[in-house]
Amino acid sequence: MAQRQATIERKTNETDIRVELNLDGQGRYSINTGIGFFDHMLAHLSKHSRIDMTVRAKGDLEVDAHHTIEDVGIALGQALETALGDKKGIARYGHSVVPMEDARAETVVDLSGRPYLVYRVSFKTEKIGDFDVECVEEFLRSFSTVGKFNLHVESPCGLNSHHIAEAVFKALGQALGAAVNIIGSEIPSTKGTL
Repeated sequence: MAQRQATIERKTNETDIRVELNLDGQGRYSINTGIGFFDHMLAHLSKHSRIDMTVRAKGDLEVDAHHTIEDVGIALGQALETALGDKKGIARYGHSVVPMEDARAETVVDLSGRPYLVYRVSFKTEKIGDFDVECVEEFLRSFSTVGKFNLHVESPCGLNSHHIAEAVFKALGQALGAAVNIIGSEIPSTKGTL
């Protein structure tokens, strides 16, 4: 089987990012973006997807975290698209519902080659520590758009913003891990291509 791995380097005037992915990993991660809460969420994404992930990012955090978070999403999307290759044999779809104490998140993934984000998550606070909760949607949008996959994320309940975000990233990990699994040898589409 071909190696389903990718390394992406992205350097702009705002950020300097290196991402390594191994879709056939164990959920091992090494993450340092300079944004503690974001690192914590990416660790959940890696662990629960069983995708090995290394992320190194330096960004203009003196401005805010937005550029770094968005650009990490772009780099991860590029890495995912590259590592998937021709997508032969993948499950393509993944679905997960994850409870986190008071919160619950449902995530559905289709590695269709057609990006689209449906995001229905409402946080109770504007920040989690120093982390702006609006950056969750920004990350998911850049990741799914550049990764060329359809992503639906909903959180129908939750009182604690940390728990809501954690449920979202764990559910994304579970769904993405299921979608990238090899379950056959053909491209899972009647079109013959994804």
